[in-house]
Amino acid sequence: MTEVRIVRWSAGDLALLRALNSPEVRAHTGGPETDEQVRDRHERYVRGPGPRSGTMFAVLTPDGTRVGSVGFWPRDWRGEPVYEMGWAVLPAHQGRGLATAAVRAVVAAASAVGDRRHAHAYPSVDNPASNAVCRKAGFTLLGETEFEYPPGHLMRSNDWRTDLTR
Repeated sequence: MTEVRIVRWSAGDLALLRALNSPEVRAHTGGPETDEQVRDRHERYVRGPGPRSGTMFAVLTPDGTRVGSVGFWPRDWRGEPVYEMGWAVLPAHQGRGLATAAVRAVVAAASAVGDRRHAHAYPSVDNPASNAVCRKAGFTLLGETEFEYPPGHLMRSNDWRTDLTR
């Protein structure tokens, strides 16, 4: 099994967030953001946890290399308070199981908070890699849905759910 560590997002992670803001990484999430948007996102992540910032982590390989981000944030989904989860891994480190390991670790972190029963992820139906991460991390596919991301843009997504009380 692939090993990763997740560590709370810190002020020193701006370079990682800029690296994750590539066309390849952001192809299914509205494309790259402006540098100002990246800096604003970074400040929210550092300030978190919170409703707009979530609880964000850097993903590290066993040797300490920062290779991605993963996190969770509260939202209401179909009348239920849930956590939404998201992640990204640098292209040079994709395909090695790092995202799946990071998602498993963040599910454990969200479960430890103890205030929500479920967490959801909403990858684009056109993103086979992220859908595979959900499946491999033990999420259950509930079906397709229209999901707003980025704000103002509806995308066809799969609604994956995991039980945080297990």
